[in-house]
Parts: sequence; C-alpha cells; structure tokens
Amino acid sequence: MTKIGEYPRRDGLMRESDAGRLDGFLPTAAASTHASFLLTQENGDIGCLWFAGSQEGKPDVSIWFSSLPKGADQWTEEVKISDDPERSEQNPVLYEDGNELVAIWTAQHFGNQDTAFVRQRRSTDGGKSWGDIEVMFDKAGTFIRSPLVKIDAGRWLLPIFHCNPIDGERWTGRMDTSVVAISDDAGKSWAENPVDASLGLVHMCIVPTGDELLGLFRSRWADAIYACHSTDGGRSWTKPEPTDLPNNNSSIMARPLSNGGIALVFNDIRADETTPRRQDLYDDVEEGKTGAPPPADVQRTVWGTPRAPMTLAISTDGGKSWKKRDIETGPGWCLTNDPAYESQPNSELSYPSVTEMPDGDLLVTYTWHRKAIRAVRLSPEWIDG
Repeated sequence: MTKIGEYPRRDGLMRESDAGRLDGFLPTAAASTHASFLLTQENGDIGCLWFAGSQEGKPDVSIWFSSLPKGADQWTEEVKISDDPERSEQNPVLYEDGNELVAIWTAQHFGNQDTAFVRQRRSTDGGKSWGDIEVMFDKAGTFIRSPLVKIDAGRWLLPIFHCNPIDGERWTGRMDTSVVAISDDAGKSWAENPVDASLGLVHMCIVPTGDELLGLFRSRWADAIYACHSTDGGRSWTKPEPTDLPNNNSSIMARPLSNGGIALVFNDIRADETTPRRQDLYDDVEEGKTGAPPPADVQRTVWGTPRAPMTLAISTDGGKSWKKRDIETGPGWCLTNDPAYESQPNSELSYPSVTEMPDGDLLVTYTWHRKAIRAVRLSPEWIDG
C-alpha cells in the first residue's frame, strides 16, 4: 500500500483492484501533477491531459498528454505539449474538432491567476505530435477547467471564469465570476455571456438535460455545489442556487451519459464539516504572490478544506437527485501544493475528470496527493454497488 508522502508506481497499467474496478496511475516523471482532463474520442480512444512540474504556479509547470487506446489496459507514454519558461501552464481542456484533437490551457505568472490567458494547440495524429501554439483568449485573468459542450443547434459552449483583479490586492478568488463563451462558427469566433450572480462561482460544468441546460459550479465559499439553468442555448442563465451537494472550494466535473443520466465527480465535504482550514490562499508555505491580502471586513474565499473523499454521483432525473458512492477516501489535507513540504504532506484527492467509455464503463481520473494522476475504471455493476 502506497503511503502519504510516497510516490506510487506510475506505469500507466490498469490493474484489477475490486470486482468491476480497475486502478492505475498515469505515466509521469514529474514531482507534482494536477488537474487531469479526460475525453472519449470518436474512435474509442481516451485522451488525457494534465499539468505537471515542480509545483503548481512555477514556470516549469507544463501540459502533458497520454492516451488509453480502445481496448487497451495501459496508457501510452506521456507527451509534453507545452513549455513556457516564464509562465505556469495549467488547467488543460481537450476536445475534438473533426479529425483533430484540440488542447486548450491557461498560462500565468507564479501565484497570480489574474495574469492568466488561454492558449491552444492541435494534433492530427491522436496526440503523438502537435502543431503551433496559439493564443485563444488574451484577456488577462481568463481561466478554464470544464468541458466544451456542443449542443444540437450547432453551437459550442465553453465555460470560462474571470479572475478579476483588485488594485493593490493579491488574487484570492473572492471576485471571480463565470461566463459562457459561445461560438456559432465552430470556434472561429467567441462571444462572452456573463452568468449573473456568479460571484465566487467557478469551474462551471454544462450538461444538456432535455430542453434545458444545467450548470453546476464550484464555490469559492466552500459551502455547496451551485446549480442554474438555461432555456435559450446558454445565452442566459437562472440565478445559481446552492444544491444539497457540498463543495470544499475544489474542482468538480459533470458529464452527460448515453442513457440520459449525469455523472458527477467531486469531494463530498464542505468547510463547516471539518478543520483545519484557512480563509485565504496565502500562507508561509506559498511564495511568489504579489500585493496585499484582502481586507478583513470582506467576504473571503475559504481554502484548505480537506479534498477527500473522491466521490462519484449519478443522477437519472436531470440533477434533481443523486446516488453517491466514494471512489477513494483519505484525510485529504491540502494546506500546500508544494510536494516537498513535509510538516503535513499533501494527501488530497482532487480535480477529477470523468468520461463514459465505449462499452458503458466510466473512467475517472483525479489528482492523488499531488504526486500522481490516478485512473479508475468503474463498471455499471460497481457503480450500482
């Protein structure tokens, strides 16, 4: 059994760990890994992106790619697809455009998400090689994390959020807001549509549910997953309201299933259920931040709530109710993203992605202790428990 602080066997091989379940760790040699993203391709292969380097936020952090070929039980060797010596490259998203794979990701200066912009790169050979790197969105503070959605009307929807700067103050996320970027010309141009009343709500996941679109959010206040709806193809949204599902100010991901259901992966915990936690992003462990902390009399983001368990939830009624099962449990401490910090080693299970495989199994990946990306293949029988 791999212990907290140790590195697991990161060879990409999926091994049986329980009836109806396979587990493995993606092949990577980096000290720190985070924020994986899965895509089931039209040919049945599974593509996965993540970012890795010495520590999140540092300029040696780059985007990496691996794939699980259809019918295979081992991931291909990792391919490095970005390398900016001045910016930390993070939060990759993958989608298909015809016969091309398209990777998009953020690029920021250390510790300051409000300096980020979004890049993109294309592959015509399934991710073995990649074309030129281009700028997709150049507005400072633009961040992504969630899947691009193509709806029946030929419209593309990409959830993004803005890390809005405050003069003289360090970025902590307290002024972040969500927008939906809409393209009606296959990504050639985009128009931003703000999500009203989305202060502190980020990582929006859009899921088609019949004649509506469901939006689910991470909360900077570490209280609950929030939800809203659109009936006009993503141009306008109802006011986001808290659901019964908790959130710990960590990433979630939701994807539609072929049977009409929804799969959601998240940490089934909120801030008021546990201690310790911290109320801003910056402590003595983190470095490279600029500006002053936020004033004491404003609503502050809540950071440091444990990031565990890693939970799968299935809804068969458009997100009104959910059946949950934990994929992995643990202490989930995440008071630092520095893998060399030994006083309280990181044990988070976080930033999950989920996709439905061609045979109906679900594949989930997530950050394991910041040291690896864990991949778990779950059969319908395992999910039903």
